[in-house]
Amino acid sequence: MPELTIKNLHVSIEDNPILRGLDLKVHQGEVHAIMGPNGTGKSTLANTIMGHPNYEVTEGDILIDGESVLEMAADERSRAGIFLAFQYPVSIPGVTVANFLRTALNSRRRHADPPQEDISVLDFRKLLKSKMDMLEMEYSFGGRYLNEGFSGGEKKRTEVLQLAVLEPAFAILDETDSGLDIDAIRIVSEGVNTLKGPNMGVMVITHYQRILNYIQPDFVHVMYDGRIVESGGHDLALLLENEGYDWVREKYGQPLEA
Repeated sequence: MPELTIKNLHVSIEDNPILRGLDLKVHQGEVHAIMGPNGTGKSTLANTIMGHPNYEVTEGDILIDGESVLEMAADERSRAGIFLAFQYPVSIPGVTVANFLRTALNSRRRHADPPQEDISVLDFRKLLKSKMDMLEMEYSFGGRYLNEGFSGGEKKRTEVLQLAVLEPAFAILDETDSGLDIDAIRIVSEGVNTLKGPNMGVMVITHYQRILNYIQPDFVHVMYDGRIVESGGHDLALLLENEGYDWVREKYGQPLEA
């Protein structure tokens, strides 16, 4: 079964170490929740997997099906099957949601093995409408400029629509619940639940257990001081919800200075 493997990952930002030997495996078809207090490296992990240039890997490796992605640019990692839903999606005035998605999809098709022809406007319109039907989104959404004037919930639903169109092997949701009310969290989670399945592994990065009421994880991991220090099932997320992270700090000590 295809897997995303993170081995002994050490990452620094401007010579300040953030990740300090992190190990994780995510298989397609699995949902992993990554939890932990602020500043422990959760978003650093997400951005490093995606290839953000500000994050320097000083030791370790990131592999898809045994092949390292460290020398790949972010667009190459995307075509290799990695998708990152941003905590704070940016707006792109003048570019409609539909045009953005068709361009992204055609880029993947051109670099497929073997390469595929660009999807026609007509076929893409059918595809987009089918994905919008699946996610219960209005068709008019596709004609709006990407994230411009969108509410927090609309931005996150757009990320889920991207996920539906691109169908990556591994999806990383970086605090998708950030800034959303309960109704928006439920709507976004239902979209993710519709899409998850045997051909996609999901990594949900979150502070809080509430989104995990809707996206049920197979595994829950606690990050602290740049490492995964605890792993378990959904009960671990409930423990964190009830008791917070004080017991983690007591068990593993104060974080090292960056």
